[in-house]
Amino acid sequence: MDSVVDVKDVTKNYQLGKVEVRALRGVDLSIEEGDFISLVGPSGSGKTTLLNLIGCLDKPTSGEISVGGRDVVNMRANELADLRRQEIGFIFQSFNLIPVLTTYENVEFPLLLQKVGAVERKKRVTTALEEVGLAEYANHRPNELSGGQQQRVSIARALVGQPMIVLADEPTANLDSETGGVVIDIMLKLNREEGVTFLFSTHDPAIVEYARRILHIHDGRIIKEERRGNNNNTKSASG
Repeated sequence: MDSVVDVKDVTKNYQLGKVEVRALRGVDLSIEEGDFISLVGPSGSGKTTLLNLIGCLDKPTSGEISVGGRDVVNMRANELADLRRQEIGFIFQSFNLIPVLTTYENVEFPLLLQKVGAVERKKRVTTALEEVGLAEYANHRPNELSGGQQQRVSIARALVGQPMIVLADEPTANLDSETGGVVIDIMLKLNREEGVTFLFSTHDPAIVEYARRILHIHDGRIIKEERRGNNNNTKSASG
């Protein structure tokens, strides 16, 4: 398998007033194409910080990070923005949909930023909505959708640009267990059938159960890694 992300001896410190917070303390991580990884740990352990660094939303205090073989630590801001648009999909627990846009328009938006042509945009958006089971809701706005449907829109939006990796920060945190199971099933299907690479920050035991790799992070360090076979990825999270 090709490596999608490599993190080597990464630290991240924040200054809060006169106090220096050591959010990450020497993290090493390699993510391969097609991985389905859960990053687990208590609040304040460094999960979101690590996602933000891999997602090129922030830079480390020290260490090396490469995405798709490219050194992102030394990239300029405009280069990082291009990389995020082209190679990284994001799924947030708060959905982050644009309220004035329809489902179709929310999913289409990243392709407009990528300057994808109209014919290709329509094809990709239609396919993405079909994959998450929302084709019939294309003209609905976010306030006309349930929480689970909004999260499925955010999954479609994350995938429509055909990213190298999808980063999900607590993607089921605002959903009930049944709806969360449906969302997990969609992501499992995309991982199995399309080979989409996923890295989750989560407290949800359902996601952890179906992960191929589980990374336990505590006090800014990955303290344990569990690897599982593919059997867990053949079951359904929604029953």
